[in-house]
This record gives sequence, C-alpha cells and structure tokens, in this order.
Amino acid sequence: MEVFKTVLVVLQIIAAIGVIALVLIQQGKGADMGAAFGGGSSGGLFGAAGSANFLSRLTAVFATVFFLSTIGITLLGSNKSQNAGVLSGTSAPVVAPSAETPAPAAPGNASGTAPVTGTGQSVPK
Repeated sequence: MEVFKTVLVVLQIIAAIGVIALVLIQQGKGADMGAAFGGGSSGGLFGAAGSANFLSRLTAVFATVFFLSTIGITLLGSNKSQNAGVLSGTSAPVVAPSAETPAPAAPGNASGTAPVTGTGQSVPK
C-alpha cells in the first residue's frame, strides 16, 4: 500500500507542476484583442486559436489527474486501523511511590496548628 501511496504522491506533484506551468504559459483573453489591432503576431506554434484549445485541454487533463490523485491519497490515508491517532500505540507510565518521595502534606499551615474559624486565632493541635 505504501508503494501505491508514493506513486500517487509523485503523480500529484507532477500534475501540480504541469497545471502551474500550463496556466502561466496561456495568454489571457485580453491578449487576443491586442493582436487583432496589430499588436503582434497572434499565430505561433499552434496557430491563432489552436494554442488556446490545446493548452486548455491539457490543463484540464492535468487538473483531473491532480484531483483524482488527491482523492486516492485521501482514501488511502483514511484507513482507521493503521491511523487510530497520534498516541494510539502509547500507554501512560505507571509511577509507584518510593521511600524517597515524601507523603503529601496534610491540609493546614506549616506551624502544626489548625486555624479556628470565626476568631482568626490558631489553636495548637
């Protein structure tokens, strides 16, 4: 399963780079207006309208591959038996009290006297 997941991640990275590159290569809708008034040659490697059609279809293919690989990675990663949680395989350590650790102090103050309620004075125990 890990090999298939690795292949999907590599495919997703290639598709993401392809989508980014193809979007940056394509010209916007406003570029055709400038070419119509003599602002440059609109024909290139693919012709006047051929480049937009070819590049937009190739972008759609790369985007589809990207989304399908993302869904595949999500489905592979959602297996509950393997990924139960961050602390699924750990247990809390049991600490037994030793002779070196002091016992917890009894409630009251450090002088060994208990306060008397209402008078504000302390009475020896």
